[in-house]
Amino acid sequence: MGLLAQAPEQLTRAELLADDPWWLILLKAVVILLIGPILTIFLIVWERKAVGRMQNRPGPNRVGPGGYLQSLADALKLPFKEQIIPDTADRKVYFLAPVIGVVPSLIALAAIPFGPQVSIFGEQTVLQLVDLPVGVLVILACSSVGVYGIVLAGWSSGSPYPLLGGLRSAAQVISYEIAMGLSIVAVVLYAKSLSTGDIVQAQSSGWYFYLLLPSFLIYLVSMVGETNRAPFDLPEAESELVGGFHTEYSSMKFAMFFLAEYVNMVIVSAFCTTLFLGGWMFPFVGLDSPLNKGWLPIIWFGVKLFALLFGFIWLRGTLPRFRYDQFMKLGWKVLVPANLVWIVIVTAIRALKTSGGVSTAQWLIGGAIVVVIVVALALLLPDRRPPEDEGVPITGGGYPLPPANLQVPQVPDRNAVKRKSQRRVKASGEPAQVGSSDGNV
Repeated sequence: MGLLAQAPEQLTRAELLADDPWWLILLKAVVILLIGPILTIFLIVWERKAVGRMQNRPGPNRVGPGGYLQSLADALKLPFKEQIIPDTADRKVYFLAPVIGVVPSLIALAAIPFGPQVSIFGEQTVLQLVDLPVGVLVILACSSVGVYGIVLAGWSSGSPYPLLGGLRSAAQVISYEIAMGLSIVAVVLYAKSLSTGDIVQAQSSGWYFYLLLPSFLIYLVSMVGETNRAPFDLPEAESELVGGFHTEYSSMKFAMFFLAEYVNMVIVSAFCTTLFLGGWMFPFVGLDSPLNKGWLPIIWFGVKLFALLFGFIWLRGTLPRFRYDQFMKLGWKVLVPANLVWIVIVTAIRALKTSGGVSTAQWLIGGAIVVVIVVALALLLPDRRPPEDEGVPITGGGYPLPPANLQVPQVPDRNAVKRKSQRRVKASGEPAQVGSSDGNV
């Protein structure tokens, strides 16, 4: 009996999940689907209060205790607002685009491990819905499907400005998804697995945010750009494109795009916690520690998650918006090349460590030499001088100008035909016929 009692403890995460009864799977699925909307309601209030404090102004303080029911009031108000649909909109795609934007965001949390093995109503399981061998790719796929919702929303509105906003948003999201995907390669090489559960357990000897610091920094920048948040909120540049791809959306469909943005923030923050911050593990203790047993790890996961979410709010309240050319240059000319170089370095380090030919001290000495060489080259390189003709001419930069003697054509007299008909009637002495063939009255 003792061996039978200990048998469930020896099962892997995947085996425990495969042994879940149907009611437990349904319970987990409902909780996973509710995490995003519930956190969105609280995040909106926290963001407005935090940004208000940073800008020395009050945040929401009227609806509910301390204003914390303001988001709930907004959520109840939006479905009852008037729904305005453009006449030129493709109605089927117009209705489908918000759904495509929000549903994959809710599904992606299914592969995130929120905690270790626990007992729920006497059933041994782990705090995760599915533990797939390619869980990392599933999360990336779910976050990238939302691009289709953005493009289709801009195109189906039948208006030029949403179309431009959709195209620009798609280019932005795709560019930074490439940088985000490359930053995960080093994590996969170190963990030797694409399973999110295995990646968390592989960090028991050291979190990847300092072991793979370049990947962590690139991921932080990429996740802000991929979620269209300030200072990378170019799709919502009101002064340029009115309101971006969702300009023609109102009522509940606009709320769905708003929900998708905040749920994506939760997804990329939870994914970052899983990949680089040890997931649900408490820092500086092993997996056998009481701090990493039972339901306590959910608290550690939540603290890390909210620290990253506060970073989103902090950036929005402090940094100005980038120009679009600066933003794309950062993605394609800085983050992607740096990622490729870093992957080559990590691959070389893993190959040398596997062969066992280089000690830790030799790695430190070699790294110090590389840093000294890079700093010396940076000091020796001459400063870039701006070109002399960098200023913008007053005439508009060489674009064709209208001629100086331009004359606006006169507005044609629309009553000329009527007056001509009246003169003809007076000359003939006959009354005018209404609806005659020549169109005169």
